[in-house]
Amino acid sequence: MSDSTPQTPQTRQTPQTRQSAQTPADTRLLFRNTMRILPGRLEEFGEAIRRAVAFAEQRAPQILVDVFVDEAALRATSFQLYADSDSVLRHWQLSDPYIQDVMEHCEVERFEVFGRPSRAVLDGLPARPGFTVTPRLTGYATLNTAAQQAS
Repeated sequence: MSDSTPQTPQTRQTPQTRQSAQTPADTRLLFRNTMRILPGRLEEFGEAIRRAVAFAEQRAPQILVDVFVDEAALRATSFQLYADSDSVLRHWQLSDPYIQDVMEHCEVERFEVFGRPSRAVLDGLPARPGFTVTPRLTGYATLNTAAQQAS
């Protein structure tokens, strides 16, 4: 099909065909990290996590990073989406100083991995209570923003 072919219901790209053309869903990994912010460190934690996310946005391979903070409970939750295990390993290599800076102000309470990480990724994760791996069953991704769709 050429770019000039009108898109009918039979030829229009669905979210599933867009996703499969970008990243095989079976390799995708989603991390959910729940952290307890140390007492008296909320401001420092916020500064460190903002620096880490700004660095990742410019240089690291994550598809998505989102961090949420419950200030009253001193809890933070981050979500990170990766194309594959190689992207995780690359992120760790590039971002280690930023990760260490954040970890000075918090403790990991729960770390959940969704997908099927490689042995190298599993070996790099801590084996402790609160660490889980849940294999993917099905899904799709459409992470196009309105700006990307307009171009």
